[in-house]
Amino acid sequence: MIDALSYFTAKLTHETDASDVYAAQKAGDAFTLVDVRDDPAWRQGRISGAVHMPYREIAARAAAELDPDVPVVVYCWSPGCNAGAKGAVEFAALGYQVREMIGGYEYWVREGQPTENDQGPLPRTFDPQVMVVRTSSET
Repeated sequence: MIDALSYFTAKLTHETDASDVYAAQKAGDAFTLVDVRDDPAWRQGRISGAVHMPYREIAARAAAELDPDVPVVVYCWSPGCNAGAKGAVEFAALGYQVREMIGGYEYWVREGQPTENDQGPLPRTFDPQVMVVRTSSET
């Protein structure tokens, strides 16, 4: 049986969340954010700065399009979607350092992080069910 320290350490090695990914983007950390959802989902909305590579296409496209020395963070729709895990498996099989963004696109949007679609930036809404929402006088 695995002890708690080993379990949670391993978990954090392979997972990240929307807040940490956004902070890493703002800090200029080197990683590639990959949206592994299908084309209609990508067109509807995606995380600003993400690369679109549906999980079923990773094995065929990754080596030609992504630097294997740059870590990858994958995301799908939500906690109810396992495409992120499927994408992570594909990248791991190719030897990429990969983590899954838990919560997916849903929690990115709910935290009010930047999103866009083919027409441009989408409105940012901050959901008090998943984060502390501060007024401008509190910041």
